[in-house]
Amino acid sequence: MNIGITCYPSLGGSGVVATELGKLLAERGHQVHFITSGIPFRLGSYYPNIFFHEVEVNHYDVFKYPPYDLSLANRMAQVAKNEKLDLLHVHYAVPHALCAYLAKQMVGEQLKIVTTLHGTDITVLGYDSNLSDMIRFGIEQSDLVTAVSNDLIRQTKELLHVDKEIVPVYNFVDKRRYYPKEVGHLKKGFAPNGEKIIMHISNFRPVKRVPDVIEVFDRVRAEMPAKLLLIGEGPEMGLVRNMVKERSLDQDVCFLGKQEDVAEVISMADLMLLPSSKESFGLVALEAMGCGVPVVATEAGGLPEVVTDGVCGFLLPIGDVEGMAAATIRLLQDEAMYQQFSQNSIERSNTTFCHERIATQYEDLYRQLLSENNVSI
Repeated sequence: MNIGITCYPSLGGSGVVATELGKLLAERGHQVHFITSGIPFRLGSYYPNIFFHEVEVNHYDVFKYPPYDLSLANRMAQVAKNEKLDLLHVHYAVPHALCAYLAKQMVGEQLKIVTTLHGTDITVLGYDSNLSDMIRFGIEQSDLVTAVSNDLIRQTKELLHVDKEIVPVYNFVDKRRYYPKEVGHLKKGFAPNGEKIIMHISNFRPVKRVPDVIEVFDRVRAEMPAKLLLIGEGPEMGLVRNMVKERSLDQDVCFLGKQEDVAEVISMADLMLLPSSKESFGLVALEAMGCGVPVVATEAGGLPEVVTDGVCGFLLPIGDVEGMAAATIRLLQDEAMYQQFSQNSIERSNTTFCHERIATQYEDLYRQLLSENNVSI
């Protein structure tokens, strides 16, 4: 198959999954063409069967804002024609599904559109009355729609009143990269006296409730020696830094900024803390589980589909700082429970969310879609 993939190329769960999927499909012999504004950050080095087509935006004085959406649609159509693409797999309904629809009108009905919903294109933009009709149109005009959790499917149907079938296809991690790595030398640099390391990774937006992380850690540290590693950057970084200073946690909290090789970073952690108020899937939770790191998180969105409560970690109500602190302390102090949860996490990651399983699921969906139109594959 010749497959075009469009995603946001910068940091973000959807871009990570889209890029990793493209790499897996290329390994299986498919021709994969990324059509984006920049090289996806997880793509990096050269991969056979993977091609990159940059979207360039013309800056005409007549346009108040550069017309990226039109440039993307035109580039999609160009690549589809030149490379004889069988389908476009776009990640996010807006603007990517809409651009793919326009490209299809330019190329012809033989070009199929697969749209994957990742979350904020529904849970945030879907509440905007100025965008909801457009999002619904993009979904309905796609030939196949998938979503990363059953909870996101529920929200999409309830919010947008979409009748179209949406197929659940979970995010995944590549078990060849996400496994417990030997990073004792790195860990000792942050926890020289054997302190437990609690970790949080996010974009530091309000929905991630990072202040709750500080509240939880403050309670945990009062009961046991611990360090907190914060990975990422975002709008609430200033607020979080002030909280750390006000609570005199400076010596026990480390801000590591954005990190690319998160598998190695996560392997330093003893526990991943995710108090989000919204989480359509929870890729960070899955990445932690793959590295054998149990998760304490909220019951928000798709997290219960990823983290099995009482098996791979603990799930608490949103905002239950006391409960999350108690669960964290309990897990970190009970060595037998911790080892069992760690092993359970690895097993669940390597089975339900295995990269091979999800790649095969997408391949099957592609083939089914193309066979319906008698397309040679």
